[in-house]
Amino acid sequence: MRPTAPLVLALTVVLAAGALGACGGEPGDPDTVKVSYKQATDHKVRIMDDHLARVKREFERRHPGKKVELIPINAPDADYYTKVQQMLRSPRTAPDLVYEDTFLINADITAGLLRPLDPYLAKWKDWDLYSDTAKSAARARDGKTYGVPDGTDTRGLWFNKELIVKAGLPPTWQPKDWDDILDAARKIKKELPGVVPLNVYTGKGVGEAATMQGFEMLLYGTGEDPLYDPDEGKWVVGSEGFRDALEFVRTVYAEGLGPDVSDALDPNVPTKVATEWLPEGKLAIALDGSWLGNNWIESGGSPWPEWDTVLGQAAMPTQHGQAPGKVSMSGGWTWAIPARAANPDLAWEFVEVLGTRENSVRFNVANAGIAVREDVAEDPGYLESMPGIDFFTGLVDHTHYRPALPVYPQVSTAIQEAMEAVTTGDASPEEAARRYDEQVEAITDGAVVSRAG
Repeated sequence: MRPTAPLVLALTVVLAAGALGACGGEPGDPDTVKVSYKQATDHKVRIMDDHLARVKREFERRHPGKKVELIPINAPDADYYTKVQQMLRSPRTAPDLVYEDTFLINADITAGLLRPLDPYLAKWKDWDLYSDTAKSAARARDGKTYGVPDGTDTRGLWFNKELIVKAGLPPTWQPKDWDDILDAARKIKKELPGVVPLNVYTGKGVGEAATMQGFEMLLYGTGEDPLYDPDEGKWVVGSEGFRDALEFVRTVYAEGLGPDVSDALDPNVPTKVATEWLPEGKLAIALDGSWLGNNWIESGGSPWPEWDTVLGQAAMPTQHGQAPGKVSMSGGWTWAIPARAANPDLAWEFVEVLGTRENSVRFNVANAGIAVREDVAEDPGYLESMPGIDFFTGLVDHTHYRPALPVYPQVSTAIQEAMEAVTTGDASPEEAARRYDEQVEAITDGAVVSRAG
């Protein structure tokens, strides 16, 4: 997570939001639907721009006399969130449809900035095609749904088949539990000096990558309590699973099974994993995301023609191999209708065009996203779009979403601090977990439930 923006930026955002609201047609124009979305900061990447332009033409053809006004916001993630929240607070600047990250959608729901979509979803037959886990990403504590996802991502283990074979492991390696992973890493360390056996993101430097790709992939495989208990409406402390996840991280770094600690805590390590360590054969196993292949395709930032034959994928197993045997974490984005939208019904009609099978396939292929609809996941064009896409799509049934509540970013930071403490050896898993519990109790004003025995 990025630090809070300074006051100067906040003032700039207010002015920018006003300027965005003032562009194009008059607020409340009943024949125009205003669609706000995140534009890629790299001007050469026009996936979303091209996708929405195509859907705009289709919508206007299907709805004679109606217009679509696209409102791109060119900003890094943190600044985009701030700008969107400023826009949503006023009827004068609120768009009719907005692109919301599942990471923070509940903050906007809690603030009353979005409207529930249940009346529309009840009449939309395509909603039955969406996976239950994807639906839950935009479902609030009130049980209502506030967004329609357009894709997701999943996480698992990438491994270099050539390296693990040299270490005496099969090229079809599929670990059944955590011990299998650690034993494989120990073999690689013994047989292949100079190769990093296993990368698990950790510490504050890499931010949310440590929490989501690292810690939560472990915690949600313990079978113990999650971070947040939705039935109690409270954050969990005193969890044995939390301590076990920290113990796994401690073992990786205490036994030298991961990168050097200084490298592991470097904010640039995700880039090194994708563009150096894996392509150059310096890393054997990486706990990482479905999107890594985007770096290595011909149009990617670090083309690597051999990647689909050199690398294999394996599901992250549960701690002891207990049911369901696999675990993954997912994020993604949704389309939501602001509470102050002038034309919510027209906005929903635009969502229905966005959400056709054809448009969903086209976008997931172009964006290298993971499908959240059954019909898209079975589409031949989608399944042939990227090596490994079928594997990572199969993990959707075993995935979890973060408890994307307003205080989650602070909880995430506390997790990163606990991970860093066990990575450096500054604290035992028990000590780091205890500090985490104290921090979460303070962050949430005591809204915690203890699982301590």
